[in-house]
Amino acid sequence: MGSVIQLKNKINNSYFQLKNSVEDKLFLVEEKIKSKLESNVDLVQKMTDYHLDTGGKRLRALLTLVSAKLCGYKKGVRDINLAACVELIHSATLMHDDVIDNGSVRRGKKTLNKIWGNHSSVLVGDYLLSRCFEMMVEDGNIEVLKLLSSTSSKIAQGEVLQLQHKGEIDMLEETYLKIISAKTAELFAAATKVGAILSGVETKEKEALEFYGKNLGLTFQIADDTLDYNSELKLFGKKIGKDFYEGKITLPIILLFQKADHAEKERLRKIFLNNNREESNLKYTLSLIKKYNIINNCYQKAHHYINLASNSLSVFDDSEEKTILENLTSFSLSRDF
Repeated sequence: MGSVIQLKNKINNSYFQLKNSVEDKLFLVEEKIKSKLESNVDLVQKMTDYHLDTGGKRLRALLTLVSAKLCGYKKGVRDINLAACVELIHSATLMHDDVIDNGSVRRGKKTLNKIWGNHSSVLVGDYLLSRCFEMMVEDGNIEVLKLLSSTSSKIAQGEVLQLQHKGEIDMLEETYLKIISAKTAELFAAATKVGAILSGVETKEKEALEFYGKNLGLTFQIADDTLDYNSELKLFGKKIGKDFYEGKITLPIILLFQKADHAEKERLRKIFLNNNREESNLKYTLSLIKKYNIINNCYQKAHHYINLASNSLSVFDDSEEKTILENLTSFSLSRDF
């Protein structure tokens, strides 16, 4: 058990190294977000205060800050403003996600839609996006404006694509990758590329960080989707089955359906066609996942994107920031929070 704990600590350290490297600026990002979300409308203020109290890793904001630092950005507060902007886009998508998925709990607390209803949650998500666009205009860089507005558009299209294929047990792996690329990886890529843009580096460095962010995001989402079915991994403390009960078709289910025999395929199809899934359905699905070694298959695919992410950083000279980003790929695959 000791070696497992040591591995867990090493994995988590990569996140804390990232956080510690820009901690002074992260505090200013939090303050910026808080000030931007102030509203004279009582309900908006209550909901945004509640959302801020739920916390979060601020991973995308951290990626913007450390990417800017890697590229030599030193003077000014544009990195703080744009890190806050990226985080607001992420927060807005979470609010919309919870409405679409009928989510009731996020980060251990009731979701906004569970407390205040879907209508208010959608509108407050829109409020966050509008505040974000104000900040992008204030920044004044047309390349940043194009990138973040395009990213917001791609995220929305990813949501629609996922809805279009909801319950589709025989979904192609290619379709799944398109969904998570749009919903998750595009914002990771934008977060890292923004840091490069405001630093005024060459196209090569900007493209390298964009590629890094995209592949880190793919790894992050594959790991998250896999964790939802990893009944062997008690260490990380995440309750399994959330995606299953919501009827989401993710990589573990896609790979399982490819390997299952005819009778198993039919039973899986019936399970996911139902509006509601029971605990016995989850137990059956988990037994098949174990039978066909699906968890290992998922992690093997994630490792492909880890390697792509790490290799893309070769254009940068060795530095503390480069090492932190390289180490972060391990955190994305095997985090415990």
